[in-house]
Amino acid sequence: MATTVRWLALPLVLGGSLAVSGCTGFGYISQTYVSQVPQVVTIGCNEPYEVYDNRQRRRVLVVSNALREVTGCDVGRVGNGRPPAETRAARFRTAARTYLDETVREDCKITGETVFSDLQTEFAYACDAPVEPRGTAVPRLPGRRNQR
Repeated sequence: MATTVRWLALPLVLGGSLAVSGCTGFGYISQTYVSQVPQVVTIGCNEPYEVYDNRQRRRVLVVSNALREVTGCDVGRVGNGRPPAETRAARFRTAARTYLDETVREDCKITGETVFSDLQTEFAYACDAPVEPRGTAVPRLPGRRNQR
């Protein structure tokens, strides 16, 4: 009986810790990006990715959509006819790099990456230029939503 209880408790503990880490990721994303207006960057074969840019923290959240992650399309040499899951990391990195380039931050370097889910990856970046004060007018890309 005691062995049965232990075996039943293990999945509950593991499940609980996974749920807590998922909530932590959601809480962090909400806190870091809640006030950011998404912008759309396109890579490869017209694949749009939403990008949330927290310029004060020098982090961008790249968001894909579920349909693209199931069907996908070749991203030039990156895709090479492989399934979307195999090229996900490279595609998200390409979207982040393209976004920085298109917002006049070619000199910025991507310094870190955190994968929150198959649809969300955050990239930390570093630039030589100082962080802009809040409210500074910055370049915006044309997108699907109203821009500030």
